[in-house]
Amino acid sequence: MASTTSKQGPAAAVADNATGARTSLVRAPSVRSRGEALIKGLLFCAAALSVLTTLGIVFSLSKETLAFFRAVPVADFLTGTKWTPLLQADQQSFGVLPLIWNTLYLSFIGLLVAVPLGLLSAVYLAEYAPDRVRRTIKPVLETLAGVPTIVFGFFALTFFTPEVLRAVLHVEVNTFNALSAGIVLGLLVLPTIASVAEDAMAAVPRSLREGALGLGATKLQTALRVVFPAALSGIVAALILGASRAIGETVIILVASGQRANLSLDPRESMQSMAAFIAATARGDIPVGSIEYKTIFVVGFTLFVLTLALNAVSIGFVRRYRQVYE
Repeated sequence: MASTTSKQGPAAAVADNATGARTSLVRAPSVRSRGEALIKGLLFCAAALSVLTTLGIVFSLSKETLAFFRAVPVADFLTGTKWTPLLQADQQSFGVLPLIWNTLYLSFIGLLVAVPLGLLSAVYLAEYAPDRVRRTIKPVLETLAGVPTIVFGFFALTFFTPEVLRAVLHVEVNTFNALSAGIVLGLLVLPTIASVAEDAMAAVPRSLREGALGLGATKLQTALRVVFPAALSGIVAALILGASRAIGETVIILVASGQRANLSLDPRESMQSMAAFIAATARGDIPVGSIEYKTIFVVGFTLFVLTLALNAVSIGFVRRYRQVYE
């Protein structure tokens, strides 16, 4: 009997150890699942907070916008060609078309500068620049996006207009003009387009490049006919992001372009974007609840809808032409 018990002792110990190991393995996933559930809840709260913030913005804008349209017909607001809401009551006009036109026109000038320079920079960084050069140039380029916009505004007003446009290019422009503001706006947007487009091109599999080079394509042909089309969805996203940044820019336009909304095609004249109007008007000089006060919100709502439509188009385009590589 003693020998039998001694023989069963080690086996029982092994069985107990195995049972304990299984118990720990059962408990470990339970602890891990609770941690993952906590992280999932925190991420959901962060996402919900952004949605609630957006809904709050829409609610605050919509409330004053509806109050504005009780006093001003919607047709007059959308089709009017004169924007003078801060004049005396008998001289006020609330046609928003000049503000919309100036916003799009200034953004167009900026994108004329930012798009070619940004895409060329992205092609160079992704396809031509050595690793050491890329690691040096890209952070410097991205640093430009972190410069305060007030610096760009004063650069356009005090240097670019008098020293570049007038002295070097001999362009007769007003002190406040759309040309200077638009070009400097393009310099502000350029790092965003270049950085995002370069990331999209760098994500294209190397096998596509090697296949094109193996078929006899030059490096330029590979970049433009293989890599560029393969990264098209990301490049379009970069362009839309840059356009959204240009449309919503405030300080450069406010400082360098002036405060006159008009339907002119002459970039030498003063112009005012929707964001610049909001910044110039929301200074506490107008009574709360007045029609002038409500124009801040209705212009903000119009800018919100314009940006939302631009983002919706970009999302649809990216989903349609996106290419996924494994």
